[in-house]
Amino acid sequence: MTGLRRWRGNPLRRPTDLAEAWTALGAAVLIALGVPLCGLMAGLLVHENMARAVLEQQHQRTLVTATVVRALPHPPVDSDPETSTARDAHRPVIAGWTAPDGTLRSGTVLVGKEHAPGNRFRIWTDSRGRIVQRPLDSTTAASHAALAGTGAGAAAGALVEGARRLVVWRLMVRRYEQWDREWEEEGQDWGRTGTGS
Repeated sequence: MTGLRRWRGNPLRRPTDLAEAWTALGAAVLIALGVPLCGLMAGLLVHENMARAVLEQQHQRTLVTATVVRALPHPPVDSDPETSTARDAHRPVIAGWTAPDGTLRSGTVLVGKEHAPGNRFRIWTDSRGRIVQRPLDSTTAASHAALAGTGAGAAAGALVEGARRLVVWRLMVRRYEQWDREWEEEGQDWGRTGTGS
């Protein structure tokens, strides 16, 4: 604001200077007010959708007890240390369970240490008894919403700053073109003593 007031009465002020100052002020207002609002709106929208998904998944998925029928052979050794640790922690087994509709099901499941036949463990299934991922919880949904809001706010801020920089670049190009025209109007001997008299 002080910069705009200072430029208002300055005889050296060009239209591009004033446009640059207004662009900076507009970008500052958008970043201060628009970016948080954009992030908040995106976060609320994602939270609403995620909360709906949490309720649907909790309604559609059931935790059932499965029993190990037999252990399957361990897969071949993996030379990658990052994936081999996760692979070694789980072992494939054939397990049986009762689906929510009462039918008996069986299939290959990865388990931890309870791979001996007869051991019991818990798995999540859908209404048909197929194995599914554990349903989302409200804490995970809130985390996703917060991340989405933060990302949307950051993207909006980057967009505003990018637009400001583009406008300032165009104003600088126009300013340099205007200077070139003014230098050409003054001629080759501008500034020499006694010229033009």
